[in-house]
Amino acid sequence: MTDAFIEIPGVRNFRDAGGIGALRRGVLYRSGSLHTLTEEGASRLKDLGLRTVVDLRSAFEVEVWPDELHGLDVESVGLPTLPANREDLDRPWPEDQATLYPFMAETAGPSLAAVVRLLADPAAGPVIVHCAVGKDRTGLTIAVLQSLLGATAEEITADFLRSNVGLGLDKGPTPYIDETGSERVSRPVGAELLTSALTWITTHHGDLPAYLTAHGATAADLAALRANLSD
Repeated sequence: MTDAFIEIPGVRNFRDAGGIGALRRGVLYRSGSLHTLTEEGASRLKDLGLRTVVDLRSAFEVEVWPDELHGLDVESVGLPTLPANREDLDRPWPEDQATLYPFMAETAGPSLAAVVRLLADPAAGPVIVHCAVGKDRTGLTIAVLQSLLGATAEEITADFLRSNVGLGLDKGPTPYIDETGSERVSRPVGAELLTSALTWITTHHGDLPAYLTAHGATAADLAALRANLSD
């Protein structure tokens, strides 16, 4: 574990996304789902000053496992990274990680641009961004934000890989029951996965700002985000 991890009872893989590039600590957090958050965990989130929860999960996941906030005075915003859910026959989610990451880059533009617009508002923070376990959808979203704040590829990758430790995947794949009741296997993330997603973005759009503006973020949004989150 590193000092980025914060113990929040009932939440997996919770950590501060700041401290690299110009992204300061205490304004942007990342984690797995809050559906098992305990009252003590909610108290600790209150102590962090949390104002906004960004949920990257599908509507079906949220319906099955809604965030448990214990009366926290926060705004919850649903911004799904992936289309519909695994049962969407028009655009099913890829099962293998190597295909999933460029697929996320292709489909996540509206979600990522919306996250940027939200973080451009100084009243939104501190913010937590989460998906189911906080490694894939959250991993890509946080990597994009850290890149916009000037973090190096090495710094971004190192933080991305910390999810393996935070989820116990550094010891290998682990089985889990998903939101449909099916048994699946959670696999460790590797640097090549994140690289494949970011490469898709630059190949198709040139750079991250162009990708985000193509999906609704403005240059003013990007400038405001940097001003709000930087040291």
